[in-house]
Amino acid sequence: MDYRSKFIVKPGSTVKLNKIDPAHTAGFKSKNEALEILAGNQKKLAELQYELYAENKQSLLIVLQALDAGGKDGTINHVLAPMNPQGCRVHGFKGPTQDELAHDFLWRVHQHAPKNGEVVIFNRSHYEDVLIARVHNLVPKKVWQQRYNFINGFEKLLSCNNTKIIKFFLYISKEEQLKRFESRLDEPDKHWKISEGDYSERQYWDGYIEAFEDAMTKCSTEDAPWFIIPANQKWFRNLAISKIVVETLESMKMKMPQPTVDINEIRKLIAAEKAKAGVKAKAVVKDKAGIKAKADVNKPSKTATDKPEKARPKKHKK
Repeated sequence: MDYRSKFIVKPGSTVKLNKIDPAHTAGFKSKNEALEILAGNQKKLAELQYELYAENKQSLLIVLQALDAGGKDGTINHVLAPMNPQGCRVHGFKGPTQDELAHDFLWRVHQHAPKNGEVVIFNRSHYEDVLIARVHNLVPKKVWQQRYNFINGFEKLLSCNNTKIIKFFLYISKEEQLKRFESRLDEPDKHWKISEGDYSERQYWDGYIEAFEDAMTKCSTEDAPWFIIPANQKWFRNLAISKIVVETLESMKMKMPQPTVDINEIRKLIAAEKAKAGVKAKAVVKDKAGIKAKADVNKPSKTATDKPEKARPKKHKK
């Protein structure tokens, strides 16, 4: 199955999320079967990331967006964790600071964009400024409406700087969200994730859906496409994203850099050093053998006629 073609938001198309099934699993009936494929994708992902890091001429930006409990953290943990931290980092965007609010909305984002050889994952992103800002009327309508063009221009700039961009909307149903909120109550290690805002935000569900639809309709481009991932089933979400990330990296056609030294000369140097070490080792062995032989010559030897001295019998007093 071509996951990129299946889940991409084609530039110029109109997104209607009510036409997409968030429980879709592409015909997979066995979770274990999907997990086997996921394991293979993770291995490929690690290999491709190594090539990207070594080449050091391109970069990859992965944007994760979802409604609360949509699975952003889970995707990072179960799909992207195999990548080497030397060339990969995650940045999560929270509410803007006062300093960030004093600048344009993209100022705080640009400084976290990937450099050559790097993979960067945005856990939430610049799209919050056309999502929550719109739903909660944090800025006037004319302000957030302009931001779509600014976002497209920003992503075009990154693309021109050899950054490949892929954006994922992890789509879960409203019923699945409530189910996940409830399950957190029964898992003490997830209590820290619970906030009153999770439940109060549910009343804005329709507003968020409309905001996501407009953002993906207006900002899915050839340079930075959106992918809508059915995410009710976590294992399928992980499988689909892993496949798309692998295919994206493969399409970048990284090339391992040429060596900066003469490999044959280095081989000769190593061989010479090993040979020299071998001569020294033989000399040490020879010296040890000579010392042992000398010691054996000076040591008195027993002959066949040598007999042990008999012990004299003790005299007993009468």
